Amino acid sequence: MAPPFVFPSDLKDLEEDSDEPSLRVESPIDVASLRPSELEELVKAVAFDLSDRELFCVEEQDVFDRVYSLVRGFSLLTPSCKFNLVETLRSNLSVLLPNVDSLSRAPQSSSPASGGTSVTLRIASHRNALKIYTFFLLTIALAEESGHDSSGSSKVGALGRKKNAAYAWNWEMQRGRIINLIPNSLEINLSLLFGSSDINENYLSFVSKCAVTLYEKQAVLRDAGTRDGLGRIIGTIATKHQRTAQMCASIQHLIYKFDFAVPHIAEAVAAAERKYGDGSLAVALIREIGRTDPKDYVRDGVGAENVGRFLVDLADHSPKLMSTNVGVLVPHFGGESYKIRNALVGVLGKLVAKAYKDVEGDMSSKSLRLRGKQAMLEILLERCRDVSAYTRSRVLQVWTELCEEHAVPIGLWNEVASVASGRLEDKSAMVRKSALNLLITMLQHNPFGPQLRVVAFEATLEKYKEKLRGLEPSGSSEEVPDGDALRGEAAAEQESVSDSCLPSSEEQKEKDGTVPDIGNLEQIRALVASLEAGLQFSKCITSLMPTLVQLLASSSVTDVEYTILLLMRCRQFQIDGSEECLRKMLPLVFSQDKSIYEAVENAFITIYIRKNPMETARNLLSLAVDSSIGDLAALECLIGSLVSKGEISASMISALWDLFNFNVSGVVAAQSRGALSILCMAAKSSPSILGSHLQDIIDIGFGRWAKEEPLLARTACVALERLSEEDKEKLRNIGSRIFGILHSLVTGFWLPENIWYAAADKAISTIYSIHPTPETFAADLVKKSLSSVFSGTERDEEPNDTDNDSMNFLFRVPAAKLGRFLFIISHIALNHLVYIESCVRKIQKQKSKKEKSKHESQAGSAEEAAVQGINAELGLSASEDAIIDSLSARAEKEIVSSGSVEKNLLGYCAPFVSKLCRNFSLMQKFPELQASAMLALCRFMIIDTDFCEANLQLLFTVVENAPSETVRSNCTVALGDLAVRFPNLLEPWTEHMYARLRDPSVSVRKNAVLVLSHLILNDMMKVKGYINEMAVRIEDEDERISSLAKLFFHELSKKGSNPIYNLLPDILGRLCNQNLKEEAFCNIMQFLIHSIKKDKQMEALVEKLCNRFSGVTDIREWECIAYCLSQLTFSEKGIKKLMESFKAYEHVLCEDSVMDHFRSIISKCKKFAKPELKAFIEEFEEKLNKIHMERKEQEITARNAQDHQRRIGSLESLLMTKKDVDKHTAEDGAGEVIDPSVEGKNVKTRDILPEMNGTKSEESGVSSVVTEGDEDGLEVQSPLPKTSRRGISKSKMKKGKGSSMQDQIDGGSLRRYARSSQRL
Repeated sequence: MAPPFVFPSDLKDLEEDSDEPSLRVESPIDVASLRPSELEELVKAVAFDLSDRELFCVEEQDVFDRVYSLVRGFSLLTPSCKFNLVETLRSNLSVLLPNVDSLSRAPQSSSPASGGTSVTLRIASHRNALKIYTFFLLTIALAEESGHDSSGSSKVGALGRKKNAAYAWNWEMQRGRIINLIPNSLEINLSLLFGSSDINENYLSFVSKCAVTLYEKQAVLRDAGTRDGLGRIIGTIATKHQRTAQMCASIQHLIYKFDFAVPHIAEAVAAAERKYGDGSLAVALIREIGRTDPKDYVRDGVGAENVGRFLVDLADHSPKLMSTNVGVLVPHFGGESYKIRNALVGVLGKLVAKAYKDVEGDMSSKSLRLRGKQAMLEILLERCRDVSAYTRSRVLQVWTELCEEHAVPIGLWNEVASVASGRLEDKSAMVRKSALNLLITMLQHNPFGPQLRVVAFEATLEKYKEKLRGLEPSGSSEEVPDGDALRGEAAAEQESVSDSCLPSSEEQKEKDGTVPDIGNLEQIRALVASLEAGLQFSKCITSLMPTLVQLLASSSVTDVEYTILLLMRCRQFQIDGSEECLRKMLPLVFSQDKSIYEAVENAFITIYIRKNPMETARNLLSLAVDSSIGDLAALECLIGSLVSKGEISASMISALWDLFNFNVSGVVAAQSRGALSILCMAAKSSPSILGSHLQDIIDIGFGRWAKEEPLLARTACVALERLSEEDKEKLRNIGSRIFGILHSLVTGFWLPENIWYAAADKAISTIYSIHPTPETFAADLVKKSLSSVFSGTERDEEPNDTDNDSMNFLFRVPAAKLGRFLFIISHIALNHLVYIESCVRKIQKQKSKKEKSKHESQAGSAEEAAVQGINAELGLSASEDAIIDSLSARAEKEIVSSGSVEKNLLGYCAPFVSKLCRNFSLMQKFPELQASAMLALCRFMIIDTDFCEANLQLLFTVVENAPSETVRSNCTVALGDLAVRFPNLLEPWTEHMYARLRDPSVSVRKNAVLVLSHLILNDMMKVKGYINEMAVRIEDEDERISSLAKLFFHELSKKGSNPIYNLLPDILGRLCNQNLKEEAFCNIMQFLIHSIKKDKQMEALVEKLCNRFSGVTDIREWECIAYCLSQLTFSEKGIKKLMESFKAYEHVLCEDSVMDHFRSIISKCKKFAKPELKAFIEEFEEKLNKIHMERKEQEITARNAQDHQRRIGSLESLLMTKKDVDKHTAEDGAGEVIDPSVEGKNVKTRDILPEMNGTKSEESGVSSVVTEGDEDGLEVQSPLPKTSRRGISKSKMKKGKGSSMQDQIDGGSLRRYARSSQRL
């Protein structure tokens, strides 16, 4: 009989001797020294012995030594040898396992005479063989995994298959077979082999150790078969063989250290519970996790994340088991690790969705389950207000999953919706994203129906309430049940009305106004409760529209994308106001973020583009008719993009033409104009769209429909302006009619006053776009307009002023006609400037093409090349460009030519406009005329630099003093245009431009913010020292202006190295000197400081702000600087700079408000400081507190000294007066004369002479005490000898304190007393 096999700690330990009798290696073979042929023969011999002889032959010394030698040198074997050895060992073990069960059926003993072997010996041999085969197979598995990576193994396998398919070495497949065989060996009746008392501990610990080691290999876990086998090993050892504590420790090690193993471990633990019906391993793990100190999870973030994933996966696989043990985990909600809280939230979500689906059991168990579920839902609602944004986001995600699983009861539906609505204003973008996604899911899976209009719900609810009142018992004193009670009842029953019930009831109500009969009283009550819940949900979503509009303007891309998705879902369910909010997304097409543009474009296609062309045309038509100017610009961008991409087909264009031509019944003039607007937008990408219907544009756009819809004429002008060059050429050839129409539109009066300006604007632009000689046509327009203004003025009956003829004339001219004239001449001048620039560009383009073609045709000629080189050296080509530029400048100058002797037509008008604008008394009487005149003046100033310089002071005078905010607003915009064209002229007036930010008008301030933002962000104006005016607008009372100012600084922070960093100290200094409220100042500086992100800039700001304390003496400025310091983000270097600059701010620490800000800095730094730095911070805090107390005491001492000095001064003056009184008293004796006239003028002693009792005289060295005498006067005691001064003074003081010395002294009486003494 072979000695028993004992598992060694290492393979080579089998070669060493053991104190106890055990199977050891006696004659190992050095495999490395064998030739390949010898090695192959050795493997074949071993395989033959193991296959041909009994299974127990492996415990024979010879066979054992050879197998050991081959396993030790396994890496040296060829693939075929590896295959033979592993397959032999595995097959023997697989055959051995059934034989173990046969031992239980064998007789317990046999007679020796019969030659049989005792059962005990057979059991020992089976036990030895099982341990030896298991040891060698798992050793091979561990060696192969550690010695080869997956790529090397696959290459070897490929080579083996090519050489010998029968003996191919595929380690992945062999590994799976081996690992799955081991749990089979654990599942047999091992108590028969090892005894019924206890299984061999070494055997189980070796197998579990190997399994845990293999779990640490990520490549091993990729194979499903191997992964399943390892899970079975863990489950069997822990449950069947009751090694829960040991396996629990090993599994925890794997969870904490190897994140890739977490889901597989959770699956294995759950599988063990399902297979054996024993959840002891899972329960032990849950309790160990629950008993762990929460601070450990804070220190080990990776381990906490892995533990969380394990808990969530385990709850997913075994929800019922987790639900009974989740109580030990709930206390961790109070821990600091947000990762654990995230995991627990996920666990509760899995349990709510899966653990309470079982409807079996008695009422008590059902009630218990319901209470447990309700408690979990309440925890989830509470966690929505967690301090960590990660946890808040995770909770909202869990609620989203529950909505998808239909696991949210109707009683909590509105509460969840309310929480999600509140989270839309969360400071964290990830929380807002999760909240938006939750609301989208709630709309998609709502139990109230496909239409959520408030009006429809209210009407249906009222109908069913009336029916419910009729069905209730007449003797009942109760009215209709309260909605909350009904919703609570519905939540308790976990039932809700089906989606089809509410819509059908609403549809029937809309059709015939009756209420369908749906059942008995209880069913109607449940329906009323559901309708009330649906109405509340609808109102909740409707109330979100203003918030969603704000989120569309968010700087976070996810906010914008998910808000658009939510608005689309709201539109699908017909939420009130969703259609209007969706139109607010149109301007987002101008976003620089590609994802936002794509989100808007996709939403636009989904909402408005349909398969039916006419439906699409009507959708686009409604947008064009009702949209604002900004929305029309965005719509134009979108339609142009969709036309170029083919999303808008030719059939849709044809449908739009039908609407424009009134070929569809029911079309009105406004819709026709909208259709033409959409066609003009499409023509921007494909100009040929308009050419085929040119005559229709002229006939309808300027015909009788234009009088019904005045904007139609303007839209027709836009269409003519966007014609292709070929169509414009055709129009010039046959365009006498259209030019006459445009002439009458500009000079005529058939359009309303408010429409004419917009139409004339486009008409003049169209003339310059399509007319062959626009300057001559424009001259006729000016003359015609001039004659219409100044002819027929005798009909006006205005009072005349005989002192001023020009004033008489102006009063006789209609202001409306004069305003139109000024608009025409100024707009023609501006368009003529643009026309000159376009002509210059055409000449330069033709010149470049000509030179390019000439260069290509003469490239081979050496002579021509030499000539071109000479011309280039002489600068002849450059002189041509200079000639073009000079001609262009001359042509621009001739438009106004205010400085030349010979003036052209517009040149005579410009001085007239200037003189008109200078007549302030006239302008105040006609504010509309002033608006037109100033607009004309600004346009002329933009054209000519001399005219601009001459009238610049006038412009700034008007922009500051004009009573009309329209005039000031227009002039502010014009200043921006002038700054772009003539920056040097406007540079000295920069301060006055910034002054527009203080204008009392909201529109002026808004335009000033827009103009300055445009100039500064496009580098057309340098940021001067007046930028603090823009900073003040951050706290403007108008929300729109405040948002624009914040957007300006946000964009400014992106330029270069963030100019705000350099501007911040100057802004701080200027804001401190302004009369700003403390809250406004704090909000402004907080916003500006938070726009600085770089650590280096923050560190430099610490030093800059600390240095500002040195030159400041005002306490308010100290507080402002200290507040700014407290808003900085302190890094380690920043803290050190703060400590190093201590001398700069040491003197300001006496103020409590300043000290509070420094304490805020200290507390903020402590939270994120390392232990070493934290010690320095605490030491610095003690230093600050010490200096604060010392400075405060010094300040109090100094203040007391000043007060004492003032008292001494007053005492000296009083004592000098009293000295004179004493002197006169000693000389003239006692006497008193009371003047009745001053008898009532008394002065309190303590007010005149503080602490008079015992006051010492510096000159005499004696103490004078004033005591109370009789009612008619005062007694002044005589001076005492110096030797007894202290004692007498003290006694008198005590006496004075003891007596009620609260009388009043009559100064007049004192003086009369002195005088009477002198007389006596």
